[in-house]
Amino acid sequence: MPNAPRTRTAALTAAALLLSSLLAGCSDDDSGDEDLTAQELSWEDCPAPSQAEGGGNAPSPLPDGDEWQCATMKAPRDWADPKGDTIELALIRARASGAAGSRIGSLIFNFGGPGGSGVKSLPSFGESYAKLRTRYDLVSFDPRGVGRSAPVRCANDQQLDAYFQQDATPDDAAERTELLDSTEEFNEACEKNSNGMLPHVRTTDAARDLDLMRQVLGDDKLHYFGISYGTELGGVYAHLFPRNVGRAVFDAVVDPTQNPEQSALAQAKGFQLALDNFAQDCVSKTEACPIGDTAQDVKDRIAKLLKDLDSKPIEGIFPRELTQTAATNGIAQALYSRNFWEYLTQGLEQAYNGDGRILLLLSDSLNGRSENGEYSNLTAANVSINCADEKPRYTPAYVERKLPEFRAASNLFGEFIAWSMVNCIDWPVAGAADHPDVSAPGSAPILVVGNTGDPATPYEGTRRMVEALGKGVGVELTYRGQGHGAYNSKNKCVQDAVDGYLLDGKVPAAGTVCS
Repeated sequence: MPNAPRTRTAALTAAALLLSSLLAGCSDDDSGDEDLTAQELSWEDCPAPSQAEGGGNAPSPLPDGDEWQCATMKAPRDWADPKGDTIELALIRARASGAAGSRIGSLIFNFGGPGGSGVKSLPSFGESYAKLRTRYDLVSFDPRGVGRSAPVRCANDQQLDAYFQQDATPDDAAERTELLDSTEEFNEACEKNSNGMLPHVRTTDAARDLDLMRQVLGDDKLHYFGISYGTELGGVYAHLFPRNVGRAVFDAVVDPTQNPEQSALAQAKGFQLALDNFAQDCVSKTEACPIGDTAQDVKDRIAKLLKDLDSKPIEGIFPRELTQTAATNGIAQALYSRNFWEYLTQGLEQAYNGDGRILLLLSDSLNGRSENGEYSNLTAANVSINCADEKPRYTPAYVERKLPEFRAASNLFGEFIAWSMVNCIDWPVAGAADHPDVSAPGSAPILVVGNTGDPATPYEGTRRMVEALGKGVGVELTYRGQGHGAYNSKNKCVQDAVDGYLLDGKVPAAGTVCS
């Protein structure tokens, strides 16, 4: 079924590119007794991103003229058999720009998803991390199953267009059957087309890849910047390798204590809060809000639009129409960043006049669809990693019993997110656990940054991550703002705190609040 919003920071880059303009697989050779920690990476100019990474042009040079460099790193296909077959993981870096002798090491980024390509995302944010680059090589990667790193594959582009057009909030038995049949077909295609990778894309596997990467890059400690799902990956790494943690920052924090149902319900509340804030912001401006007279009027008109689209879609981007599902996706995508609120206002204003193009573009960006109709493997990887990680398997009957609770959390997003809980129905690989283990006694301090207005990773998860990491490990920093994440909001207080820790080792006082 179409995915409900998950922790997808990487999708924001695709959205900005879309709006502003309107594989290496598995190696079956036996690695024998090869010591993968001793491998030497061959860094070269970066090619254009693959379709699985999202397509587009090769990254432009950095502001100082330096070129981005790319390489591939061998890793065990199956970490339970570390001397068996290998896969290749795609990496990207920008060499440190500071004076000789000032370099600390590599700073590895994961931008979220799960399923986002770090190779494509890092250059898009390059200028935001220029200060960090003065003392670090900036490094990111496509996690296993993602982009050019042994990507999982499910449906083709034409099938995905149909998949994302269908009704994700069934109103009767026929619609429910259609939704479940489509979900099962998608999941069967993942098993058929993913070259046996589905058992090997858990977050614990990616965490072990991170530690191998640390060693191959020549670092004694892992210096790490995790955003959104990247905070979960970082927490799992800290649990597995607490003594190897260097300076680490978690921004837009996943709640590690919640099972998938609890996480879905929290996201419904989070997106409703973001919608409330968007509506209030629109009507509070000096100029009249073009989509409603009061905040409640804004929300009521959105609800009516979605209800009308359920029975009668409007013109979108030929030949696709704007359906209720696509509109809900598009609204959710715009709530990931306050910078997109103006697009949401424009998109809603157009939709009320029968034009669904902007909302459909926003929906496309959330789903990893480029302007030429090609999809990245974001959705395939997102489903595959989540289903490999998450033990619960929710039945349609269970979801239906929970619908009143989800509707109470959000009349706009509740049902949509609730039905996403059946994504793992009949998945061929058992889920690993109810929730990740991130306890990390003995780890160096980890700066944990939460945003009070975050829709996708609600603020309450920040404190729970701090507590789960353990005493003396997590250091909480609060940003009173809007959108998904804090550092890239360009709030000076947040950036000074993060830069001070990563560059100079200065741990901010626990409980620091930025606004």
